Amino acid sequence: MSRITLPRLLLSAAVASALIACQSMDRSESSSPAKTDTPASAQRVYPSFAKSDQVDSYPGNVQVRDTYRGLEDIDSDATKAWVDAQNKVTNAELDKLELRGAFKARLTELWNYERFGVPFKEGDRWFMFYNSGLQQQSTLMSMQTLGDAPTVLLDPNTLSTDGTAALNSLSVSPNGKYLAYAISQGGSDWQTWRVRDIDSGKDLPDVIEWSKFSGASWLSDSSGFYYGAYAKPEGENVLKAANINQKVYLHKLGQSTDALVFEQPNEPDQSAQLSETDDGNYLVASIGKGTDERNQIYIRDAKDASKPWLKLIDAFEDSYGYVGNIGTVFYFLTTRDAPRYQLVAVDIAVPTPEFKTVIAQSDATLGNVSLVGKSFIANYLRDARSEIKRFTLDGKSSKPIQLPGVGTANGFGGKMEQMETFFSFASFNRPGEIFRLDLSNDTVTSYRKPALKFNPDDFVTEQVFYPSKDGSKIPMFISYKKNIQRDGRTPTILYGYGGFNISLQPSFSPAFLGWMDRGGIYAMANLRGGGEYGEAWHQAGMKTVKQNVFDDFAAAADYLIAEGYTAPKRIAINGRSNGGLLVAATQLQRPELFGAAIPAVGVLDMLRFNQFTIGKAWESDYGSPQNPEEFAALYRYSPLHNIKSGVEYPPTLILTGDHDDRVYPAHSFKFAAQLQESYQGANPMLIRIETRGGHGAGKPTSMQIEENADWMAFAAHHTGLK
Repeated sequence: MSRITLPRLLLSAAVASALIACQSMDRSESSSPAKTDTPASAQRVYPSFAKSDQVDSYPGNVQVRDTYRGLEDIDSDATKAWVDAQNKVTNAELDKLELRGAFKARLTELWNYERFGVPFKEGDRWFMFYNSGLQQQSTLMSMQTLGDAPTVLLDPNTLSTDGTAALNSLSVSPNGKYLAYAISQGGSDWQTWRVRDIDSGKDLPDVIEWSKFSGASWLSDSSGFYYGAYAKPEGENVLKAANINQKVYLHKLGQSTDALVFEQPNEPDQSAQLSETDDGNYLVASIGKGTDERNQIYIRDAKDASKPWLKLIDAFEDSYGYVGNIGTVFYFLTTRDAPRYQLVAVDIAVPTPEFKTVIAQSDATLGNVSLVGKSFIANYLRDARSEIKRFTLDGKSSKPIQLPGVGTANGFGGKMEQMETFFSFASFNRPGEIFRLDLSNDTVTSYRKPALKFNPDDFVTEQVFYPSKDGSKIPMFISYKKNIQRDGRTPTILYGYGGFNISLQPSFSPAFLGWMDRGGIYAMANLRGGGEYGEAWHQAGMKTVKQNVFDDFAAAADYLIAEGYTAPKRIAINGRSNGGLLVAATQLQRPELFGAAIPAVGVLDMLRFNQFTIGKAWESDYGSPQNPEEFAALYRYSPLHNIKSGVEYPPTLILTGDHDDRVYPAHSFKFAAQLQESYQGANPMLIRIETRGGHGAGKPTSMQIEENADWMAFAAHHTGLK
């Protein structure tokens, strides 16, 4: 059984992890780009929106005016007209960019390669995702043996004409006969579950609505599955409604009414995931608050619902990820006495269960553990790069698994008795290749390798460590084409995230490769707030010390300039979601550093983020605007509330989608309106609003290419990339 953890509610949905991604400058220019805006651009007319007199009171009797509160009503005629008008202004600006077409053509070419998912087995069948290159959505394939030609089991491309129907989550029954799959529409996180008979390829009558942030966990006898859902929103837009009071249901195949099996009505911010053990004997519940990985673990007899839950962990003190069990001995990946994680075992049959260390904490962060082939496969992060070891069941001996290079390995799933497993490996210049690990002799062989339209050896990556404002050492990967000259003038994209215990690792992106292919540098900083160095690293960038993350990001730009990679105004900063917050806050605090800022689907109103969709869950990382100390920290950096007149902000292109119900689009709407009102210079302050687009998960290939081509052409124009 795979490890159970709570969903990353600020990131893409669960199925995304299964899809394996799926010319130099004119040296005669000066070290700073020439002005790219004509005097006429200073007269740029942005769409107006009626201002509100709304004033909210916060701790300490601080009164804050919310000038553009009306933009929170995304269904109003006024907001729709404003969106249309903003897109017209933005498209007119983007149409002028000389590299827009060139980027779109090159990215289309780079995107057009076969992509494979990591194979997994249920019953007597194997399953794998596949994308021929430019398919809008990847297709789920099945095969009886690994040597068979895969056949199509589920093709999301047939479910909509524009490619915006996306496979959000899936689960194959243990007997390999049924596929439970969830489809989302137009970028929304709301998902509808259906069940497909794998033999016939036809769907059963079973349909489940109003599920969100949930997988399906099958019963061991394949008769049904557990899933999480919320009440149907009443009286307000389904994309805005707060997602609280999650409930877990059991759906039995063929039944029209599902049984409520778990809820906590007195704890509206808590959510749970339920799953049976592979042996079918126990039911495991992981209960969490928001995005905080500290959780509770309850275990119950799966065959007798009348028996009480064993509250194995009944306090929110540490993180426990269920790895598997052998009889009554359960294994958990935990931060218990180990901020960089360790694997522990506990026998629930004894009167007073005690945790015993199986794989002790090391100097690398233990990111994941799987129980397969009568052994543990441990996936470590060492300075944000994958390192794999295989341990005996007692954890007393280990063997390193040889990887193809420096990069990121994911996968290693399977069953206890299964003597082979698969994993993907990727890096900045290397798309995901699928490898087979033979557990009888620990040999690694290539299983599926994509054919490419570029030479990976033309690009190099180096890892550096730079000092932040407080002296902390921050790692950063810097990638570029071999022939560029380090002359202090190279246009650079600086990317970051820095939050929610999420680790940024080397990965392949056709978009960023397209930037490097044209002579630019791509840098990715591993900021505090992430999980690269365990829970202490995470806590050093959350709540009242969130400012550390922005300081880390600005320090990355300072380092790139000081070391001669690039220059002020030649850096474009980009990030998504929590990374959109990162970009917006940093561009406001250090505007002199950047030639362009592209905050995407960002959390930008830090005083009202908890009012929309799943935002309440983010208080575990951001803190609460209703807490006096945390409010003070939020107010100091909240992008919407720190825009100042008379400051020369860098050219800005805000990206969002009108169907984003993860980070409600009003964050970007209000930030854009305030920025356009307050900024008095000639630089463009634009917003690009994708219609039928959401937070990012399941976005069609063509939509990804167009969005990346647009913002990269914008970044190129304003940083001097030719």
